[in-house]
Amino acid sequence: MNHKYELETAANVDKYFSGITYNEKAVAARFLLGGIGTGNISVDQKGGFTDFEIFNNPKKGFQSPYTFFAIRAKDASGKAVTKALEAQEQPPFNHSHGFNAWEIGGLPRFRHSELCGQYPFVQVKLSDDTVPVAVTLEAFTPFIPLNTDDSSLPGAVIRYRVHNCSDQTQEVSVAGSFANLCNYSGQDLFTKPLFNGESLNRYVDGENCRGIHFSTGSKTENDLDYMDMAFMTTEAAPSYLEYWNEGAWWDGLQDFWNDFSDDGMLTNGRVLSAKGNRMHQSDIKMGSLCVKKEIPSGEESVFEFVLTWYHPNRIRSWEQLQDIKETGRPLIRNYYSKFGPSPRTAAYLAENMIRLEKDSRAFRHALFGGSYPDYVLDAIASNITVIRSGTCFRVEDGTFFAYEGCFDNAGCCDGNCTHVWNYAQTLAFLFPDLERSMRQTEFLTETDEDGCMTFRARKYFGDPEWEFPPAADGQMGCIIRLYRDWKFSGDDQFLRELWPKAKLALEFAFHNWDSDGDGVLDSQQHNTYDIEFYGLNSMVNSIYFAALRAGEEICSYLGDTETQREYASIREKAAKALDRTTFNGEYYEQKIENVNEYKYQFGTGCLSDQLFGQELAHINGLGYVLDREHVKKALYSVYHYNFRENMEEHCNLQRTYALNDEPGLLLCTWPHGGRPVFPFVYSDEVWTGVEYQVAAHLIYEGYVEEGLKVTQAVRSRQDGVKRSPWDEVECGHHYARSLSSYGLLLSLSGYHCDLVNHKLYFKPVIHREDFSTFFSCGSAWGVYHMKEDPATGEIFDSVDVLYGSLDGIEIISK
Repeated sequence: MNHKYELETAANVDKYFSGITYNEKAVAARFLLGGIGTGNISVDQKGGFTDFEIFNNPKKGFQSPYTFFAIRAKDASGKAVTKALEAQEQPPFNHSHGFNAWEIGGLPRFRHSELCGQYPFVQVKLSDDTVPVAVTLEAFTPFIPLNTDDSSLPGAVIRYRVHNCSDQTQEVSVAGSFANLCNYSGQDLFTKPLFNGESLNRYVDGENCRGIHFSTGSKTENDLDYMDMAFMTTEAAPSYLEYWNEGAWWDGLQDFWNDFSDDGMLTNGRVLSAKGNRMHQSDIKMGSLCVKKEIPSGEESVFEFVLTWYHPNRIRSWEQLQDIKETGRPLIRNYYSKFGPSPRTAAYLAENMIRLEKDSRAFRHALFGGSYPDYVLDAIASNITVIRSGTCFRVEDGTFFAYEGCFDNAGCCDGNCTHVWNYAQTLAFLFPDLERSMRQTEFLTETDEDGCMTFRARKYFGDPEWEFPPAADGQMGCIIRLYRDWKFSGDDQFLRELWPKAKLALEFAFHNWDSDGDGVLDSQQHNTYDIEFYGLNSMVNSIYFAALRAGEEICSYLGDTETQREYASIREKAAKALDRTTFNGEYYEQKIENVNEYKYQFGTGCLSDQLFGQELAHINGLGYVLDREHVKKALYSVYHYNFRENMEEHCNLQRTYALNDEPGLLLCTWPHGGRPVFPFVYSDEVWTGVEYQVAAHLIYEGYVEEGLKVTQAVRSRQDGVKRSPWDEVECGHHYARSLSSYGLLLSLSGYHCDLVNHKLYFKPVIHREDFSTFFSCGSAWGVYHMKEDPATGEIFDSVDVLYGSLDGIEIISK
């Protein structure tokens, strides 16, 4: 490695990794590496590489065969030790045939590991008293808010920092081995990976990096499943194996281990001369790189590698598992294919490493240096992985698309689902260009001339149109998000292009969900619970009122005062009517004549989402859309009635996301009776995205302690043993609703962005005597600092701009 910045950073990295850690027993912990829309691989708790999801589809649990790093250390006396750079395997070990050779379960390993992930960096410390060196793996993929392209690189930087703990100089070699996956075609009954085609491994030597280029001789770049990979190092003159000696049985692994253990070097072109049995001949084509250094006693060295991939094509459809030959569907290129074949991406990473790493570390330091509890930072940062998981992808013209989440092997619930992405805030505040892409799809492609918006976007791909009724909560939420994205960017052209269709979508509510013209939505309202509510409810109506408020502000800005007054009149009248008819003194109920006439209602229940629209209004600086005191009472009732310290006595006959002694916030309870015979679907469940939404809203209403308690409950369940800290599931892995966690930063900091009027607002509710927070707006991001004199109330504040410019923008602190 020949860049000064990385050496300095690696040497000081420990002081930045002081957050939540996971030991070798946290078998659920998987940290994602990869860019936006590129697929990913994961680092597990023991320091291994797993879940190779680089084929346009998720592949949870897919372990690339024989893929691992190893270390050899030899002292002056000739004493040597060789181990895999992973901690020991954890039980259970109940495989039908034990660990197969390609699972490398039997390699000597380090006894202990400690993983810490502070997005986008992951660190795994490996320790073992029998080894004369201490090793720390650090890996990352560049992640730079507002810089979407550099955050969309298909690859990862992998570094091993080796510290010589002995009293002698150690000759240290680090070798990495990866399988050529370009012809991967599945697995057999023994879970052995199968390959179909000619796999080609070739050593390439570039100006900034060198290593193995994995490709195929059986496909062209126009084929759907064409791909290539590159495993490179920035170190000079590595030894390497273009191919392992894959004879039969497990010859290849045996020969690699013999070669590496012998002298810490790899000998390309080794030939197995012995004759013998040819059963179980391997079609796995492995390649390896090895870097060797001398490390004096008490000193350390860094070994740097880069892994990249290139899978340029996908089916022009949401469905990626279909047989394209049978369907005749055309192909479309992934956006990240613009970076070219994987060696080119590796060279770009190597050439731009200082800048990419510097900006990525600046983001990590800015976020994790904020004045928030560890579990809040964990919630905000860990769910960023959704954006870079199989949940999201981007096509050749830059259009951004997303499922709701991921099955193990496919995207789950397609179409940029409006009512799920309603909750998400992270993407809008970190990569606003991608969020605006979703608005363009919703309004310009998926909204008809009568204002009806399909809540699953399918027209772009020519997939069958979604035939369910429009989602009232999702459609109204899109209006609010348009307002948010306009304010965040200050882009008038964006607003003027979309507002005509957005206005139609807003006014669609007047004629389709308001049966009697009183301004309150009361007819069939399809919503995020995948059912329809009937009658009056504050969940959908609060979102509707916030959409009207956004419409008022937009019309005022555009000079349409007549429509502005109309929206204001409807909203004010309707809000009073809703308060009068649905607020029971504690919370907002659903008003419906016979709660059992329609299945899946909630009636007298206390719904956690009952004030969702009010939280969206707070995030976007729109003020109160319902009576302030009623809002505060109702929200506290949600916490009082729906939060459980444990689930031991809770009966849930639906999907289960919290159980036993785990705490959580139920979607609905019936504290005064009246539970319907068939309550709305999901009512007994716990959803992290709703928990974060309620937690942020509690904070906005002044219930800071309660909001933090709900947040802590969520993250206590994602403890690395029971669930991954970087995978909050609902209807699938990496579920989009969990991106509501960014609302915690917004509510605790009181941050509001208004680039239309060139102003940023901060009003922190914790640690005001010495507060700092990451912030992002459409033109810049950085760190805001505030100190308040408790005696005088005088405020001293400053801003460190780490990316972009705040020229002409006023900072207002309260």
